[in-house]
Amino acid sequence: MSEPLIECTGVSAGYGDVKILEDISLTIERGEIVALLGGSGSGKSTLLRALTGLQPPQTGEVKLFGESLYELEQRERDVLLRRTGMLFQQDALFGSMTIMENVVLPLRELTRLPEAVMAEMARMKLALVGLAGLEDRMPSQLSGGQRKRAALARASVLDPEIIFCDEPSAGLDPVVAAEIDEALKRFRDVFHITIVAVTHELESIKSIADRAIMLGRGTVCAVGTIDELSQSEDPDVYNFFHRLPRDRVYQAPGELAVVAEPTAEAVTEPG
Repeated sequence: MSEPLIECTGVSAGYGDVKILEDISLTIERGEIVALLGGSGSGKSTLLRALTGLQPPQTGEVKLFGESLYELEQRERDVLLRRTGMLFQQDALFGSMTIMENVVLPLRELTRLPEAVMAEMARMKLALVGLAGLEDRMPSQLSGGQRKRAALARASVLDPEIIFCDEPSAGLDPVVAAEIDEALKRFRDVFHITIVAVTHELESIKSIADRAIMLGRGTVCAVGTIDELSQSEDPDVYNFFHRLPRDRVYQAPGELAVVAEPTAEAVTEPG
């Protein structure tokens, strides 16, 4: 079996004295689309920051491509992270640049390719997300879904092996969200990219994810396919996938039992 593309072992992370995650261990294989799930304050964003080189864990190890990310010198870490791309929740396009200029930017900053080659690579990625012919538009001239697709083209323009996505379909209507889902699957199928998506959108999860990793109570509470997690006996996992309130828990086929509300306060992640 090949080495996992992403591996966490015993990872704990938090902010100051506040611990958000404790003893996180997981693996993600090449070519998978994996959804990182969990309720508010469960640690999804904290884990994503650790995976993308933005926040060293307090304890434990994060490995990308078999390399221990935080044991590398900064220059080596930067080189390793160039093999990844990031799709931000708010698209993070530069409003003063055209869509073409936004997509070309990583190539211009990180390569020495001729301008004509960079432009062709950007046009190819924009065409792949359905934005051919809109290269000269400004971000303000695009819809929310088009901006998100332009951001995906930019995240993929360096041909990364992994794309990390932060709520890729948040705030989009169902049709546009489905278009983003299809674009992500297309990138995986055409370029064999591994995709890790932080999301709480159930329809997107069911549409794109090969597996889901669910966080809760500060750790990994469930890992499996969507079908497996949908039938979980863990009340938090079952309720998440069936959109049930916390005071109801699956007990038997067709039967719901009322349980007491949790009393412990949830710790909320910054941001």
